[in-house]
Amino acid sequence: MAKVELKQPVVAEISELLDGAQTAVLVDYRGLTVEQDTILRKQLREAGVTYKVYKNTLIRFAAKGTAFEALNPDLEGPTALAVSKTDATAPARIIANFAKTAPALEIKAGVVEDTYYDAKGMQVIATIPSREELLGKLLGSIQSPITNLARVLNQIAEAKA
Repeated sequence: MAKVELKQPVVAEISELLDGAQTAVLVDYRGLTVEQDTILRKQLREAGVTYKVYKNTLIRFAAKGTAFEALNPDLEGPTALAVSKTDATAPARIIANFAKTAPALEIKAGVVEDTYYDAKGMQVIATIPSREELLGKLLGSIQSPITNLARVLNQIAEAKA
């Protein structure tokens, strides 16, 4: 079987992975122990993030003609690809958080909602809370004035009684 025929299914797999993805993050994983890599993969999997190591040339072929093509200059050396179709900040947030305990792990670059970010930009993206956290904070800030109003009205009612 020719080399091209062997690589075609992998390119198709990467293309399918990138199709409809909100975020793709390139990660340099050199220096991670097997134990650290296993823990990182588990955290990413629990967040619904696909994390896999691919050959750089195959990622280039799969990204051709998409917003993820902007990652081509960063495809050098050992590269892992973390992709999320649901939470735009999850891959960067989890990897950056994990890198605090494993300094060998570093984010090379990423594409978030069709916009390219370098390593520094991805560090900023990593600080953005998840959608659920943001909605919780919004709900809390909406409920706070209502709760305070109810307390005041209750105190007025008790004072008149």
